[in-house]
Order: sequence, then structure tokens, then C-alpha cells
Amino acid sequence: MRHQTPLAIFALLSLAAISACAAPPAAPTRATADTGLDRMERLTLDANRCWFKSKDPAFARYSLAPELSSFSGKPRFLLVPKGQPEARPLLVVEGKSGSAEIDTYGPLTSQSLGRRVDADLGRWTAGDDGCTA
Repeated sequence: MRHQTPLAIFALLSLAAISACAAPPAAPTRATADTGLDRMERLTLDANRCWFKSKDPAFARYSLAPELSSFSGKPRFLLVPKGQPEARPLLVVEGKSGSAEIDTYGPLTSQSLGRRVDADLGRWTAGDDGCTA
């Protein structure tokens, strides 16, 4: 068995001590994934604030019907005739979990209000939460 000199032992212990003092590896950070649900929650809040709470006359004939808890993986919100929550939707704005895409469809998309909706949704999905028409 080979004997180590005190200097060698000191060097090994110093190296071990320095290694122990090194910062532990950073724990992996949980990515804040922008899921379809996250996006649709933001879009629904923006739509409610800008179209309804602001009393925008262009949306006075409609009500917002959020359907964010969806087992289909497609959270969405609807515009329905005011006072008729069970009526057929006039506009559907639908997200996809894990995707940046949103789909809009329904009769309002082919009317002049559809251009306004597209413009607002485009701004909001780009991060601008302003209500400018």
C-alpha cells in the first residue's frame, strides 16, 4: 500500500472542500408554457374588458359566453345574442392546447364586425392588450 504525503492529502482535501462549496446545479426551471388555455383566458379577459365592460356599441347586441374548461383541448369563448346564452353562437374564438393558433368562425366573421374582431384578436395575441378599435 502506498503512503501519501501530508501535502498530497492536504491537496485532495482542499479539492474536495472547494468542490463541496461550489454552487449546486440549478434546478431545472419549470417553463411557463403558453398553453391554449392560458392564451384563451387572456383573450377572453381582453374581449370582456374591451367589448363589453367598455360598453362598446358594436357589441351591445351580444353577450360573451366563455367555455374555457373544455375536455376537447380547445378552450374557447362565444358571442351569442344578448340575453340568449343557449342560442347558437354567432362567433366562436377557439384555442388549441399547446399551440399558438386560434380559430375564429361563425356568422359574425363574414360581417363588418368580423374585421374588427380579427384586428382586436391579432393585437391581443401579439401582446398588445389595448382596446383601440
